[in-house]
Amino acid sequence: MIALIAVIVVTGGTLGLGTWAVRFARTTSDLFVASRAITPWWNAAAVSGEYLSAASFLGIAGLAMKLGMDAIWLSVGFTAGYLTLLLFVAAPLRRFGSFTISDFVEARLGSPRMRLLAAAIVLGIAGFYLVPQLKGAGITLGEVIGAPYWVGVVVVGAIVAINVGLGGMRGITYVQAVQFWIKTFAIALPACLLLIYLGGLPHRSALFGSDVPRAPASGLAVKLDSPKTVTFQRAAAYRAAGVPHRARAGEKVRLPAGRFVLPAGAAVPLGDGAQRGPGVVWARPVGHGGRDGPLFVYSLLIATVLGTMGLPHILVRFYTNPDGPAARRTTVRVLGLLGIFYLFPTVYGLLGRVLAPALYITGDTDSVVLRLPHLAWPGVPGNLLSALTAAGAFAAFLSTASGLLVSIAGTLSYDVWGRLRPRGGGGTHARRLRFRASAGAGIVVPMLLALAAGNLDIGVLVGWAFAIAASSFCPMFLLGIWWHRLTARGAASGMIAGTTVATGGIFAGLIAGENVGGAVGALLSQPAVVSVPIAFVTMVVVSLLDPRGAPDVEPMMLALHAPEGLGLEQLEQEPVPAEGAREPAPA
Repeated sequence: MIALIAVIVVTGGTLGLGTWAVRFARTTSDLFVASRAITPWWNAAAVSGEYLSAASFLGIAGLAMKLGMDAIWLSVGFTAGYLTLLLFVAAPLRRFGSFTISDFVEARLGSPRMRLLAAAIVLGIAGFYLVPQLKGAGITLGEVIGAPYWVGVVVVGAIVAINVGLGGMRGITYVQAVQFWIKTFAIALPACLLLIYLGGLPHRSALFGSDVPRAPASGLAVKLDSPKTVTFQRAAAYRAAGVPHRARAGEKVRLPAGRFVLPAGAAVPLGDGAQRGPGVVWARPVGHGGRDGPLFVYSLLIATVLGTMGLPHILVRFYTNPDGPAARRTTVRVLGLLGIFYLFPTVYGLLGRVLAPALYITGDTDSVVLRLPHLAWPGVPGNLLSALTAAGAFAAFLSTASGLLVSIAGTLSYDVWGRLRPRGGGGTHARRLRFRASAGAGIVVPMLLALAAGNLDIGVLVGWAFAIAASSFCPMFLLGIWWHRLTARGAASGMIAGTTVATGGIFAGLIAGENVGGAVGALLSQPAVVSVPIAFVTMVVVSLLDPRGAPDVEPMMLALHAPEGLGLEQLEQEPVPAEGAREPAPA
């Protein structure tokens, strides 16, 4: 009940802020870029709130518990991605003064067709990234009130659609900035209090030594809602559905639905995909091969570091700053805020290995952040901390999902609808209605995908979204900003090639599952180490061979790289289009 109240308070506050912000959503600029009036500190908190998604709040801790310490590379890549943004993209992108990513693509490459291709990729990345946010909501609401998984998916999807439709980018900015501090407090306070209460990291032999996770002194009882396949790391006696059994070390067993019981001190069996072996193996930052080896880690870092540069809901944030220097200052602040937050998911992964071993059996390691406070500190204190983490989790889902839906709604209403029917846009009121209708329509497909993705790890889903972003928009932005010979044909070929390889590897990995190991399994799990070079090489080669050559890009390069205040930000001077007119792109 306490956790439910906390979730209701966060949700009510989100809707309240969104409703209050309706008064700011008067113009097209308010809806898409918050009138370019957000200060660096507000924007940094909003970017961080938007970026710290279900993968950060729940997924990293769950993957660390399940796969080992090499999962912590996710947080390293997530944070380091902003360094590349700071160095190569933030200020030039803001100087260019677009409303959307597709604006930049069409104007820089001089091709209206590129707008629709960019819009399609934006919808793919944002929709793919929305799925784990909605899945996290389903998990959290199930933990809080025991609701079916689909309830959380539908509830959060509806709340986000209402909030985005009401306030647009300007309203969502204030919501996300507040939610960043909520989720940081919600993950930091329980972690610190648990470490103080437990006197540090308990049972270090199980964490880092030669032991494996074991049942507590009172034994371990788990209710299985469906049959589960587990592997016993040590020989153990157990009861499944009331029948006594004994398993040999290394034996794989199919447990029936019902009550599973282990005696005190027995080694806990691990579900499919979990890191097998003693603590010293689990604690290695890089494994020896396969899906936890160097190839996988390098590919993961490429995806996260370069993928940040291609995430549409992050890139659009730089359009909301007043100028280029403000965009750079925002990025520096984001690096600091993310560094603070990512200190804490690791603590939950470490403690979960000892205090929540039942999650290895059920496969629900994504819920370790939500369950750990109550398991470690039974009673009212643990319930209060669990309520706090549940509220923080909901803040994470709502803020990231809101940013993603802003990107989807903006792309649908401005880049797709506004271009396919240039005379049907109407005035400002009609454009606002179009944006709000797009917000409602844009949430439907991700909700359906989330309902079908209940068994996939949140962190893995987000890693795939980063791989697609790194293989499409990242090469286009880097080459488009810093190489004058990039052509529309080269950019299109590279984006299509990179996206095709990345998505092909992802879905092949889904189909193959655990049946493919070694280097092939690592590449299917995270294909960025292959797909990103393919995208870059394709763009360069096709651009050099393009008989039409690059368009006259001198004005574009001046707009991207000239110092502030010279009057070269062409889109900034353009008025909002009159009724029935085609909205301008920079030229």
